[in-house]
Amino acid sequence: MDRYLERPVPAVARGLLSCVWSRHVTALPAGGGPVVRIVPDACVDVIWHRESGSLFVAGPDTRAHVSALAPGELVGVRFRTGRSAAGLGVPADALRDERHDLAQLWARRVAPIAEALASTGSTAQAQAVLGSAVLAGVRTDPDPAVPELLRLARDGSRVGAMADAIGLTERQLHRRCLAAFGYGAKTLQRVLRFDRAMRLAREGTELADVAYRAGYADQAHLSREVRALAGLSPTRLLTAA
Repeated sequence: MDRYLERPVPAVARGLLSCVWSRHVTALPAGGGPVVRIVPDACVDVIWHRESGSLFVAGPDTRAHVSALAPGELVGVRFRTGRSAAGLGVPADALRDERHDLAQLWARRVAPIAEALASTGSTAQAQAVLGSAVLAGVRTDPDPAVPELLRLARDGSRVGAMADAIGLTERQLHRRCLAAFGYGAKTLQRVLRFDRAMRLAREGTELADVAYRAGYADQAHLSREVRALAGLSPTRLLTAA
């Protein structure tokens, strides 16, 4: 069994974080956890596994990340899109398509965080401890261009138009996107469009309408992009989710 729940963060954290979450995994009869497919969503998470005590960072993905979940409880904190560099102190592209031990980024800070997490007796307590630790780790101010970059990317603006709107060259825009999101503007647009499409599909929208509303040329275009980013057809991905 695999049970996933999200909760909003306190008002003080909303400039940096989007949510806290938990995942409770029960061992399968064969003794392992379920195999899950994590698809690109332009997010970065800090995650703690209660049973092993491991603390790690899941970077922004450009392809599906398929793995077997270890039985037990996972507690996570998710950065707002484009804000992880400010919270972790490293550009997002340094974490792209990777899972990193948090100690590689925060060194001496990790031991006391792990001790505080181990002493928690509930999911809510663990979420509060992890959220506070991530907030305390803020190293820099978020890139002020992030909100406008996200708006333009979601609108499907051309890269040149995005650069002009923010007052950057295309090369400067590319560097800023890599640092904030983990990939360039074109890939960011693909991931955001894919994420919107999957949200619509999970709400029950027909795939032809999903393609139109998410900005794909047609349903075939949607299917090609879903296969490229998630490794499955839209129908199989929705069934597997």
